[in-house]
Amino acid sequence: MRNIFLFIRRYFNLLFFLLLQGFCIYLIVHYNKYHNAVFSASANQLTGKVNEQYNKIEDYFHLKKTNDSLVKANEKLYNKLKADFQLPDTLSKAMVDTIKVDSLTQYRKYNYLQATVIENSVNTQSNFIVLSRGKAQQLKEGMGLVDVNNAVVGITTMVTDDYAVVMSLLHKDSHISGKLFKGGETGTLNWDGKTPNIISLTGIPKSAKVVKGDTIITSGFSTTFPRGMLIGFVTEVIPEKSTNNYLIKFKTAADFFSLQYVYAIDNSQQEAVNQLLEKAKQQAK
Repeated sequence: MRNIFLFIRRYFNLLFFLLLQGFCIYLIVHYNKYHNAVFSASANQLTGKVNEQYNKIEDYFHLKKTNDSLVKANEKLYNKLKADFQLPDTLSKAMVDTIKVDSLTQYRKYNYLQATVIENSVNTQSNFIVLSRGKAQQLKEGMGLVDVNNAVVGITTMVTDDYAVVMSLLHKDSHISGKLFKGGETGTLNWDGKTPNIISLTGIPKSAKVVKGDTIITSGFSTTFPRGMLIGFVTEVIPEKSTNNYLIKFKTAADFFSLQYVYAIDNSQQEAVNQLLEKAKQQAK
């Protein structure tokens, strides 16, 4: 308190001058229409800028809520894609009586299920991703996973009631089928466990025309992923000395360092196809 009185005593003249200056400004603004209008306009502009900055700060703290709503909206949009519906083959049998006009629900092939990543590794030779969604939320083993940009991430390997483990593309035992977008040549994806986000595509013949920057997509030769989903972009083409094939290095389209949300792809025909293949294998023995 004593310091306050000393401060006022020391700067009394300055404080008194500022008080009178403020009073004079008030009289000018209050009793002069022109100055009143100028002051109001300036005050409104200043208030607007302050409110704008405040809204930016407030929006920043609501980003998580916004992201959650966007992910749910994307899930709904994915489930409305034309590519996710498939009509049955009618080449050998006419099915006029079974064609639906009002709905394509019974013909849906792929269904996207949103999931949140709660654990993710990229620096080991056997990297896994853990999701906070499981059997109770319709997830099953063998489902393909893509990120929010529809880029391939991995395949579910273990599922409990509320959680699922995904074998990432960055796993030494991950061998997904991929093909070159331009030429259509098909090969197998392999990760050497060295550089995250850089994977190899093997089995591509040297007759293929492939250059740096080419796109690699899913082949569609399995029930896990639809044909044509983005996997990555070619960064290096290396001719193998001992074979007639290329060793192609490519960067994954999915950024495994910043995965937060993914979509599990539920193929409604997967179980039926797998049962048919298993039956064919048993008959071949």
